[in-house]
Amino acid sequence: MTTLVYPPEWQKSWEWKGLRISFIQTPDQPSRLSGQGATVLIHGFGACKEHWRHTVPALLEHRQVIAIDLVGFGATDKPASRLKSETARQGWRYGIDSWAEQVVALVKHLQLGPVQLVGNSIGGVVALAAAQQLEQQGDPVAQVVLIDCAQRNLDDKRLAEQPPLRRWGRPLLKSLVRQRWFTRVVFRSVVKRGVIRKVLLQAYPSGRNVDEQLIDILITPAQQSGADEAFHGFINLFDDRLAPEILETLHTPVAMIWGEKDPWEPIAEAERWLRFPCVKSLHRLPGLGHCPHDEDPGAVNDTLKTLLTQVDQHTC
Repeated sequence: MTTLVYPPEWQKSWEWKGLRISFIQTPDQPSRLSGQGATVLIHGFGACKEHWRHTVPALLEHRQVIAIDLVGFGATDKPASRLKSETARQGWRYGIDSWAEQVVALVKHLQLGPVQLVGNSIGGVVALAAAQQLEQQGDPVAQVVLIDCAQRNLDDKRLAEQPPLRRWGRPLLKSLVRQRWFTRVVFRSVVKRGVIRKVLLQAYPSGRNVDEQLIDILITPAQQSGADEAFHGFINLFDDRLAPEILETLHTPVAMIWGEKDPWEPIAEAERWLRFPCVKSLHRLPGLGHCPHDEDPGAVNDTLKTLLTQVDQHTC
């Protein structure tokens, strides 16, 4: 990367299940607001802890902040993938529950107490699954905040919602992406600065903060050994956790922040999630896309700080 995003003293690593897990941990603050626990930030697919570059400084005045690199991303290890069908193959089962287990293990390792989880994109589903696991273990989190949570439209459980051609083509798609030679070709074709910039300009419709530092943040881990295996494992998740399935039984309060111009995760779906008792609010961000926390931090940070400060301590 061309610049160091976080101070060296915040950089931490920890071994879990034989994997090196990378995260940052800011100092605990003497000015911590009464009753406010630590906040754990969980990035989306293809991103890393540095994607919270504008969020961490805004939050750390009154709370400790942890940002984690999920297995397969950032500076965390990127083991070979093992698909559900590959019962004889050694490797890591990339998926929502395994990433959630990683988050839960880190929370307990650091003895953070009743944390608040903030997740963007697929990190939102991971945050919900981690909250569910902690509930089941008798250690519920104080709140989950979803920022443009992934809706996972390609999951088999949502196949009936797809147009006929996509439904008919699903067997071919699944057979193709199971082939490592194919996913490596696709992966190598997208891990280029020009391609990443084009994708970012879709995700950030205003074009704000699509800078060289951001491209460095995303491309550097993607050029490391094993990154293509994480990609292979992720794009084969055709039968995994969906946010509504978790929200239906979750007792932890949930708040949502959403870019109204998100090209991939329509806000109309988020509006439907308001029917779940645990979902307390939806905060709309006009003109912003899939990663509003980085696209326009000024529009997100005040809302996020308010949500984290005014969390309803009562379960749903």
